[in-house]
Amino acid sequence: MNAEMHVVDAFTHKAFCGNPAAVCIVESEPDPGWMQQVAAEMRHSETAFVRRC
Repeated sequence: MNAEMHVVDAFTHKAFCGNPAAVCIVESEPDPGWMQQVAAEMRHSETAFVRRC
């Protein structure tokens, strides 16, 4: 599956503050097992999977 990955600073308006969170932009509905593997690989407390409209 092709995915675009970003790490963002969540819960803040300043760079390098807040909590790091992974955002994975996907083209189609991913398999839940794949999403769990990506979240484990990213090692952030929050990992979001979003699909463009």
